[in-house]
Parts: sequence; structure tokens; C-alpha cells
Amino acid sequence: MTLSQILRRGRTARSTARSAEKETLTAAGRAGFIARGVVYVLIGMLSIRIAVGSGGQADRQGALHEIAVQPFGKTMLWALVVGFAAMALWRGSRAVLTRGRQHKAGSRVVDGGRAIFYAAVCWGTAKYAAGDGQSNGNAQSQDWTASALKLPYGQELVGAGGCILIGIGTVLAVKAAMRRFLRDLDTGAMSRRTKQVVTALGVGGGVARGMVFAAAGIFILVAAIRFDPQEAKGMDATLRSFTQTPAGPWLLVAVAIGLILFGVFSFASARWRRL
Repeated sequence: MTLSQILRRGRTARSTARSAEKETLTAAGRAGFIARGVVYVLIGMLSIRIAVGSGGQADRQGALHEIAVQPFGKTMLWALVVGFAAMALWRGSRAVLTRGRQHKAGSRVVDGGRAIFYAAVCWGTAKYAAGDGQSNGNAQSQDWTASALKLPYGQELVGAGGCILIGIGTVLAVKAAMRRFLRDLDTGAMSRRTKQVVTALGVGGGVARGMVFAAAGIFILVAAIRFDPQEAKGMDATLRSFTQTPAGPWLLVAVAIGLILFGVFSFASARWRRL
């Protein structure tokens, strides 16, 4: 075998490996978006139940409970674990492997943070599927806030955390309203009607999601200002707080519909996202 043949085979092997790696990460990203969509659709449905007085817990724990009580619920829970692990893998790979002007250092930091977030979600879902970790999300938020307030400069740290969450929610809502998400989608593969529907899902869903994040951040900021961890709220209590506005339960219904739209948009992202 000549040297040129050896080099050619080496290049072919590397190309095959890169192709296999890309396909694996693409599949991981799509699985992650599906898992995210399932949870948001369920949270939205649970929020509507609360708005009409039917009870329930409108957060990730409540969504997991709804899945667990279904036929083959355990199997579906473990499928979500795989999906969230896949999302963490995909986000982590974007943070570490992606280079170039289209993916600057700031974007890699954001992807790294999202990878850590989805790894935590994966761990929490796995604990739930294994029969552990079924504590109330609102109580967890208050416990974390109480622990943080005891730290040196804890009041400032909690306040900063609340401001960051408010900022994240605001950015999510503004980007959704500006339709920035379309940059990440293969809109050329969509029909005109499909693009209109996906755009509506992304705008409505993204704005509602941003509102929830920002509202949760406001409660954390209030907890810091008042030095009272009981003021902090998880997603369930944050959503319930919308019923205490002048719009009453109708605002919660609107936000709930938005969260369902975001869940469906996640399914669309699994199909058309450029991964």
C-alpha cells in the first residue's frame, strides 16, 4: 500500500467519524426538543386546570406525575430522562466543539449553561422515575433561597439572582416577539403556511415562557429585599400568582395556552431546527 493510499484512507476514516458524530449529536438535539415539548405542553394543561379550579401542580413535578399515572408511565418517564440527557449532550457539544464567527464565546457560555441546566433536569427526572425526589417545587425554591440568604452577602446574591432571572425572561420574550428564533430554523424546508404556523407558535410560546421566567425572578428579588425566603416561588406558585392580578384566572389561561404553544413549537424545533 502506497503512502497516498494510506493518507486517503485516513482522510476517509476521519470524514466517516465526523459524519457519525454529527448524526449522533443531531439525533440528540431532536430528542431533547421533543422531551422539552412534552413537559411544557403538560405544564400548560395543568395551568388551565388550576385556572378553572380543578387543582393540580403546574410545574415539572406536576408534569412528571401526570406521565407517571398513565399506562407505561415509568417507560415514558425514562424516555424523558434519555431526552433531557440528549439535550444536555447536544448543548454541551455546541459549547465545546462549535467554532467560528457564527458561534462566539458568549454563545458557547450560554450553551454551556443550558447544558448544565438540562443535566440537572435530567437528574431530577431520573430521581422521580426511580421513586425519589418528589418534593414540592415551591418548597425547593424557598429552601434554596433560605440557604442562599444565610451566606455572606446572601441578600445581595439572591437579589442578583432575581435580577438575572428577570433579565433572562425579558430577553426570551423580546427575542420571541422579534422572531429571532427563525434564524435557527430551516424555514426553506417549510411551506408558506407551515412557516406562518411555526412563527405564531414561537412568538406566542416564547413570550409566555419569558413572562413566567421574569415573574419568578421578581418574586426572588422581593424575597431578597424583604429578607424573607417565603416570598420566593417555584413555577407552580408563580403561575398561580397570575390569578391574583386584575385579569384574574383569564391571565393564567392566556399564559397556559402560551406554554402549550411553546411545547408545540419545541416539537417543530425537533423537526426544523438547524442542528
